[in-house]
Amino acid sequence: MLTRFLVAICAGGAVLLPLHTFAAAPRPVVVELFTSQGCSSCPPADSFLSELSESRADVLPLAFHVTYWNQLGWKDPFSFDAADARQAKYAERFRDFSYTPEMVIDGKAEVVGSNRSAAKSAIDQMKSAGITAATLSAMRGSEGVSVSIGSGSGRARVLLVGYDTRHVTPVGRGENSGRTLTESNVVRGFEPLGQWSGAALTLHAGAVAGEHLAVLLEAPDGAIVGAVRVENGGDAAGQ
Repeated sequence: MLTRFLVAICAGGAVLLPLHTFAAAPRPVVVELFTSQGCSSCPPADSFLSELSESRADVLPLAFHVTYWNQLGWKDPFSFDAADARQAKYAERFRDFSYTPEMVIDGKAEVVGSNRSAAKSAIDQMKSAGITAATLSAMRGSEGVSVSIGSGSGRARVLLVGYDTRHVTPVGRGENSGRTLTESNVVRGFEPLGQWSGAALTLHAGAVAGEHLAVLLEAPDGAIVGAVRVENGGDAAGQ
């Protein structure tokens, strides 16, 4: 295998702690799976991500297909360079190398993607922590996407992610030759929209590729401190 803060409301009043603020509502825990159709160890992790996408609204699963398996007989049609670059950033924090299947939870913990117990434990820990920098909402209309971020503390990069619900692919070569792979929440577009620095902010952008969109807030240390699924406006029905 290739290797590679917080407004706390209490009876006496509000206490401001130094880094993050609670959003008005819980946000989903972001689970990023780095995978490839050319990796024989990846299908179990892909299946687990599919289960998460179907059964847990409190989780936002995203499958980033990397390119570095493409030289071994099968070119993953959903692989793209930005997936490699994103995983490389995580590699600098966690293991000093990239590998598949790697699952990164809220940008702060990583596990082998097929290790369900470790992944579920990490998801539960991140959900309990509930770290959210600011309220976040996003709407897609006919002219693109509008993102609204409330005031808070800290800084974050604003990321727009596009993903498809599901793909079924017969694999003709490589380690998974002869298998038909079913994969969910496959990332098709990934684009930084700007920077949030604590003041309320509204951003507008064109939609990236993908049936569905999500917006992430990523702190300077790589931690995810905000996430929301983009809603469709009335003029974007069916998009």
